[in-house]
Amino acid sequence: MATVTHERVRTGRLSEILLLTVAVLIGIYAYVQVGLAMNGVVPANLAMQAGAFTGLTVLVHLLVRWKAPYADPVILPSAVALTGIGLAMIYRLDLSYAELGRATGFAPRQLLWTVVGMAAATTILFFFKDHRVLRRYTYVSLVAGLTLLLLPLVPGLGRTINGSRIWIGIGSMTFQPGEIAKIVLAIFFAGYLVTARDNLALAGPKILGLHLPRLRDLGPILLAWAVAILVLVAQRDLGTSLLFFGFFVAMLYVATERISWVVIGLVLFGGGATLAATVFPHVMARVEAWLNPLDPAIYNRSPGGSGQLVQGMFGMASGGLTGTGWGEGFPHLVPYANSDFIWASLGEELGLTGLLAILAIYLILTQRGIRTGIGVRDGFGKLLCAGLSFVIAFQVFVVIGGITRIIPLTGLTMPFMAYGGSSLLSNWIIVGLLLRISNEAREPAAAAGSFAGVLDALPDTPTGESMPMPARRSGDDNPTEVVDLR
Repeated sequence: MATVTHERVRTGRLSEILLLTVAVLIGIYAYVQVGLAMNGVVPANLAMQAGAFTGLTVLVHLLVRWKAPYADPVILPSAVALTGIGLAMIYRLDLSYAELGRATGFAPRQLLWTVVGMAAATTILFFFKDHRVLRRYTYVSLVAGLTLLLLPLVPGLGRTINGSRIWIGIGSMTFQPGEIAKIVLAIFFAGYLVTARDNLALAGPKILGLHLPRLRDLGPILLAWAVAILVLVAQRDLGTSLLFFGFFVAMLYVATERISWVVIGLVLFGGGATLAATVFPHVMARVEAWLNPLDPAIYNRSPGGSGQLVQGMFGMASGGLTGTGWGEGFPHLVPYANSDFIWASLGEELGLTGLLAILAIYLILTQRGIRTGIGVRDGFGKLLCAGLSFVIAFQVFVVIGGITRIIPLTGLTMPFMAYGGSSLLSNWIIVGLLLRISNEAREPAAAAGSFAGVLDALPDTPTGESMPMPARRSGDDNPTEVVDLR
């Protein structure tokens, strides 16, 4: 006879309040320090800016408490802290641009996009009671993602900025649809792979220790590779191409646990990138700037020179271990210091110590996303969490790798911190999805002794594998319902 013992589950909302307080204070402190360092006084609009940022954070927290009471308590504070640091640096650069007579007003626009992004995250919590609903739109997501990727190529709609055709424009407003495309494509990959992972994981010969797939199972990765190369060639965007193909291969590995897919992915992308660098001059220009940045001919070349890269590296070097301090450096000397090179700007004024602290926040955010995927019981949710978490982690790696010359510079922006409405919006949508899924992973079972949730997850289990009957629904260390079958 089955007996069920109920134990109280902590929602984590108190922990979230405490972490949000710290996150908001970090952003306000940085904002005050910028004003004191550059003008000698506290910013005149401190009350308005700090009040708006604090009010937004409190509102989102209350909505999470209402609609997703068991959501992970660390995800939202991590995103708020990164956004606050980014707003402070953009405001700091606005002050320098004003002294130089250049265009300003980036910080207020970024705050406006923060409002839009947070609103999008809470909208997801309102209208998606169960993340598994998204699985119904697997192939709709594929069509939507490819359409968004190809929109910049439409004559009259697409815009070419800094050599890359990744923007669409209506009047004076521009938007990067690829930022939203990565989310809907993650939904497609999760829905497709949870259905096809049996064939992708179990079939195929074993050669030299690698379990290779059958030729007919290579279709999905070849299609993803072809789209990535199309983006690289037609839109001249190495960053989006690398990000798109990279997180697809990562999700493929998570679904199948076969290292052969990673090897195949690396070979395909390496061969495609090498061919593109040989055939297309704009790709080779990025490679030359990466390999020989101090060559005078490459440094002074316009466009495609290495001047921006070298100036950013010198800026980070001048920051040293502890940085020059907020408002005490010269990050405005680097082109696009508030967007593509905001990491170099932060490195100059916060030093290596500050950069490592920021990197730790990204690491925590990614870890909590992956932990959510481990905690949720359906295969679709696991793969979607893995894909969304990897998008953030891989984008951080690509940006930092390009600025520090680990890999060629790509033009991607730091999640949450860099100036750009489309990037900020897409990352807050990711936060909303992770909050929704983490609520499903951590909340107690709806009915005592009911295994309906387990039965829903059984079709996602690969053939030949057994799924242990979980004793609790929570994805964390807090016990929920202990089931004793006797």
